[in-house]
Amino acid sequence: MNDDKEAEQLAWQETYQAWVAYPELNANLKKQLTAISDQEQLEDAFYQPMTFGTAGMRGIMGPGINRMNIYTVRQATEGLARFMDTLDPATKKRGVAISFDSRYHSELFAHEAAQVLGAHQIPSFVFDGLRPTPELSFAVRHLHTYAGIMITASHNPKQYNGYKIYGPDGGQMPPKEADLITRYVRQVTDLFHIKTVAIQDLRAAKLMTLIGEDVDEAYLANVKKITINQNLVDEVGPKLKLVYSPLHGTGKMLGEKALTNAGFTQFKFVTPQAIADPEFATVPYPNPEFPEAFDMAIKLGKQENADVLIATDPDADRLGTAVRQPDGNYRLLNGNQIAALMLDYILRANQAAGTLPDNAVVIKSIVSTELATQIAHHYHVKMLDVLTGFKFIGEKIKQYEADHSQTYMFGFEESYGSLIRPFVRDKDAIQGLLLLAEIAAFYQKQGKTLYDGLQDLFKQYGYYAEKTVSQTFEGVSGHDKMAQLMTKFRENQPTAFNGVKITAVEDFTQQTKKFADGHQEKMTLPTANVLKYLLADKTWIAVRPSGTEPKIKFYVGTIGKSETDAAAKLTAFEQALQDFAKA
Repeated sequence: MNDDKEAEQLAWQETYQAWVAYPELNANLKKQLTAISDQEQLEDAFYQPMTFGTAGMRGIMGPGINRMNIYTVRQATEGLARFMDTLDPATKKRGVAISFDSRYHSELFAHEAAQVLGAHQIPSFVFDGLRPTPELSFAVRHLHTYAGIMITASHNPKQYNGYKIYGPDGGQMPPKEADLITRYVRQVTDLFHIKTVAIQDLRAAKLMTLIGEDVDEAYLANVKKITINQNLVDEVGPKLKLVYSPLHGTGKMLGEKALTNAGFTQFKFVTPQAIADPEFATVPYPNPEFPEAFDMAIKLGKQENADVLIATDPDADRLGTAVRQPDGNYRLLNGNQIAALMLDYILRANQAAGTLPDNAVVIKSIVSTELATQIAHHYHVKMLDVLTGFKFIGEKIKQYEADHSQTYMFGFEESYGSLIRPFVRDKDAIQGLLLLAEIAAFYQKQGKTLYDGLQDLFKQYGYYAEKTVSQTFEGVSGHDKMAQLMTKFRENQPTAFNGVKITAVEDFTQQTKKFADGHQEKMTLPTANVLKYLLADKTWIAVRPSGTEPKIKFYVGTIGKSETDAAAKLTAFEQALQDFAKA
């Protein structure tokens, strides 16, 4: 064993022993800790602190400094509180809004955060029950708090939980403030002696306020404005048969009210999945990107002869859909296809109504479909590409709100997340649920389905196809393996994929765009660990490590002469990409 490795072993073992020896360790965590016999599992739990990035942290629940538990939640909140202690008194007194999803310990973690904030005399506004991520974003804006905390692991399996911080505009905390908070979090090394104030004392001192129905009603009043053509909804909405699944998460109450308020009355819940369940008993991965998430919805859809199936993830910031085909089976649409349909409808409807601004802008991530770009340009609307992470879309909305240079119309990422109206500053599947129902009504009036509408777009703009593939790197060595693979792509760059020449490489770390003929251009987007290859046939390939999970994500986007041709090209490029990664 070399000296570095030996030092690492001693370090994590010392941390582990400190947890074992702490006499007041939470009883449940102590029981879990004594039950772990696997050395690799122990090392993974103690070898490093949880990664705290610009959006917060996410990980497996359990004992250890690299796990989600009351101590790491206190540590993160202490970092936020110390940062807020540096603000002027009036700003600090605006406080923090806090929400949580349906996962194990989510409510506990939310209350732990409030107790740490209270020790710093920072007020908290805590939801009285589980609420979606977009409503937390809305609450920050509605209540004018300085920050927001959302306890969620989004679409991850039941073993996970997470902690996200939002800034004063309701978007994820801006980079400058996020970096400062991260610095304060990392200074908190004694996790066992972070000061907290009991809930009853917080309530008595008016340092903790429960919020709920009042914020719900304000949020839903804004959601009601999502409907673009109310006459259409009034005519077709009562006839549209829709099945909705919140996948055991937070979407049920707001989703039901949003649909009913708009005039959609023929919808059914997937009843077992309408129950908020931390076990996610009917679906191991509560992710609307996965076909299995729709198994129960499809079964109910066939019974009800439903036109459209919609599912939202547990914190209701992502949305997936499936459409009934003539043979009675259902066809799933991916995130890029859903976004293309939404974008076309928004721009088409506003153009028809004479409400499409001259300075309209659409924002998407650099790994999202170019079909959206073609649609935007057809309506003479600017398309802006930003880095992956919805905070970058939120930053642009904030900028346009201040300088009035552009009017925001729509923003999305390929990962099934979009934002229609910016009274929220993160992905909002409740808004998406309502708009998608309206779009389904639009096509139903023409005797078509959402899938037919997608085919119309393909015929007009070309047969675009995209796919995202992830490679997971778990455990202590995972981070090093991810770094090695990114180095391989950066330093041993291929000249072609699937026999198609690479014409340019965009390196967002070096902020350069290098062309095959040797010349370079400076890039303007912020630094990020992303590589994007542009190919001669308009195919593009991107490689980036995930910001929240131990994964490297590979993205492929292409265009074909037909849907079948595009799918075949996608498969071939995916294989070529994987072959290079494994070589």
